[in-house]
Amino acid sequence: MRENSFFSKARADYGRINAATLEWMLARPRLHGRYLNTKLNPLTLADYRAEDGLRGPDFVYGWIQGRGLEALVTHAQWFETDNPALTSRLDQAARELYNALNELVSRDGHAYFCYEKAMSPVRRLGEGWEAQETPSNIFTYSDAFVAKGLVAAASRFGLPGLTGHLAYFDKVVASIEDGHFQINEHEKLGDVSLAEQQDDFGPRMILLGGAGMLKRAGHSSHAAYANRFISHVIDRHFDPATGLLRNVSGEDVCNVGHGIEFAGFALDYLGSDASDEMVEMLSRILIASFESGYTAPGVALTVSLSSGEQTSPYRPWWTLPETIRTAALIFERTRSERVMSLWQTAHRAFFEWYWRDNPSVAYQCRTLDGPVDYVPATPDLDPGYHTGLSVLAAMQAIDRMSAIKERD
Repeated sequence: MRENSFFSKARADYGRINAATLEWMLARPRLHGRYLNTKLNPLTLADYRAEDGLRGPDFVYGWIQGRGLEALVTHAQWFETDNPALTSRLDQAARELYNALNELVSRDGHAYFCYEKAMSPVRRLGEGWEAQETPSNIFTYSDAFVAKGLVAAASRFGLPGLTGHLAYFDKVVASIEDGHFQINEHEKLGDVSLAEQQDDFGPRMILLGGAGMLKRAGHSSHAAYANRFISHVIDRHFDPATGLLRNVSGEDVCNVGHGIEFAGFALDYLGSDASDEMVEMLSRILIASFESGYTAPGVALTVSLSSGEQTSPYRPWWTLPETIRTAALIFERTRSERVMSLWQTAHRAFFEWYWRDNPSVAYQCRTLDGPVDYVPATPDLDPGYHTGLSVLAAMQAIDRMSAIKERD
């Protein structure tokens, strides 16, 4: 009974914040007339302005726009029955953003982290910026997020560019395996940066996030890489003594949020095909990552494997909705009370410490002392991706579990 009560409230909470965030985002004026605008200071709730430099409206982040496109089309499908008017507006916004991103990728062969006012790629340099290098053989997280968004949108709308977008996505996957994927997009893109780069599991984890979407869109043949990525990460990065994933094989640092995200993406892709042994492994990674990283109000960015010490004061918002997603998917398979307790802890922490209802955005980051102005990636707020897609997956898991109970 207690479980049913939590499910009912959690599902209502998740649906409410997703709809509210999307309504807020759709109502905002577009950047350059075409791009999603989530440029809001989460502490003051003031819009960023031109004088805010790289945080301001002159600069468009490919990372965010690709994430936003995937979120728009995924939520459009979800709201078709309960809120068709919202679905219609999401679809319209998605088509417009698809056209804009498709033009950029068609022009350059890539997507880039940051674009200046004339939509040329730039990178941060001190307090300013300079033109980014654009080698054709280097791929990045921005390519990954934009490729995912383009595939998701073209699949939903039946667009003729789908074949090309799938090929683009496949190239991003291949770049990780052949050593042409650059993690740090603040550095010059090129062979020098690649040579200095460590073999972090982050790129495989992020691309794994596209595998479930590909399966659901009917592109399973393009998702076969996911099995290799899951095996690679577990074989090279899993620490049997702690249950954590090392960022880099042989190193001590663990980004526990990435571990949680990996477990969720893996189970989202594998679904009912996941073996009991794999579910047990992913459950262990979730539990170890959350329990080692969590101290109210949130999950520390990094943990030391050798000492167990939380080595970063920063607790970004995204680790909590990612925990909600992963816990929901694992609980669906295991009915583990420990996983349910963890899910409830993450749920309470997110709504008590991070969520702001008016407008529907989250504090980007907190420390033990309160919210802080810390921007680990982009200054733009989440466009329904980390939060929206995570809690949407939890809603879907709740519905599946409820349907089973009704049949029983």
